[in-house]
Amino acid sequence: MAASSRTTPRASKRPPAVPPPRDNALTRLVARARRAWDRPLTAYYLIFGSSLLITVLGLVMVYSASQITALQMSLPGSYFFRKQFLAAAIGALLMLAASRMPVKLHRALAYPILAGALFLLVLVQVPGVGMAVNGNQNWISLGGSFQIQPSEFGKLALVLWGADLIARKQDKRLLTQWKHMLVPLVPMAFLLLGLIMLGGDMGTTIILTAILFGLLWLAGAPTRLFAGVLGVAVVLGALAIESSPHRLNRLACIGATDPGPNDICWQGVHGLYALASGGIFGSGLGASVEKWGQLPEAHTDFIFAVTGEELGLAGTLSVLALFAALGYAGIRVAGRTEDPFVRYAAGGVTTWIMAQAVINIGAVLGLLPIAGVPLPLFSYGGSALLPTMFAIGLLIAFARDEPAARAALAMRQPRFGRKRAGGSVSDRGPRRWNTMRRRASAARSSGER
Repeated sequence: MAASSRTTPRASKRPPAVPPPRDNALTRLVARARRAWDRPLTAYYLIFGSSLLITVLGLVMVYSASQITALQMSLPGSYFFRKQFLAAAIGALLMLAASRMPVKLHRALAYPILAGALFLLVLVQVPGVGMAVNGNQNWISLGGSFQIQPSEFGKLALVLWGADLIARKQDKRLLTQWKHMLVPLVPMAFLLLGLIMLGGDMGTTIILTAILFGLLWLAGAPTRLFAGVLGVAVVLGALAIESSPHRLNRLACIGATDPGPNDICWQGVHGLYALASGGIFGSGLGASVEKWGQLPEAHTDFIFAVTGEELGLAGTLSVLALFAALGYAGIRVAGRTEDPFVRYAAGGVTTWIMAQAVINIGAVLGLLPIAGVPLPLFSYGGSALLPTMFAIGLLIAFARDEPAARAALAMRQPRFGRKRAGGSVSDRGPRRWNTMRRRASAARSSGER
């Protein structure tokens, strides 16, 4: 009984173990995204992937949006698609060649491309050589149904020549003087603008002005220089708009919701009708109603409206996301390089493509006046597609030229057939990838760990 009367000691209560704080799923996702953005080949894959997807989706939409126009012109339904596909194939070869060229060769091509663009722009104004399309004298016939628009190559010429000029002046430390900052960059740009304006192409003039401002901003131009150049551009633009009733009507159609008197806002309003009728997921590929003659230039300047009608908000947001990725990658290439030419050229190309995309999409949405510029890599037009794909090749070459990107690409390229010391193939065991990592490990001494 005495033994049974003993009381067993109570177990001391321990505080419950506090579980380690769990990482938030959103925090992990953000951290993973940051690591992905910081990888050496991120810009390379973004430029190549986004430009490829934009071009392929553009081919699909050109085929869908141009069938009715082709049939109305008594042409095969795939007429415009075949021409655009041919231009895309040639542009792919140009992009591949540009992506494999060294930077020195790109700089060497700057002056020949500028001279060729100036020659073609002068040739456009020669009677019997230049052609007028939609009231603008800015085309040259190549025979048959093929034409070329030299003003599109003027964009590429200004980017390459301007980047080479500013880079050479930076090497000589001349950019601290405002005269060297402006001359001869601004006079040459104004020469290109004047030749293009002789043909009446106001939209391309705006794009070249944006490229000029982008180059000056990257070169570190002070605010007063920006103000001076911008003031001159605004005065010249106002005079050009004031002298043309057609341009005044386009300016008056910003935000219009009905065609207005004499249907002056017909194109812009029907572009909004196409976007509004698409809904979230669209009416289906090929099921657009506005392309049946209601919407002018459905496969060129207003192809984004047909995309919104057939693919809906989801399709248009996808296109915007692809352009945003391309713009981010171009800015990253320009910001991470130590080569002045690469910085200015990458910044100029990014300014060109993004400014043209904003002007085209803004006009379709009714937020900007209709400038008559195509959506880069997306709209129909071989003259616009070829120099743009060459410019994409420039960005790819610059992204590959980064030291970290070169090392990452070298790690992924196996080299076969190189024997290692010590024994035959059977003694060495299975063949292993002879990458940079293996070569670096093999170069260490036997005692190093």
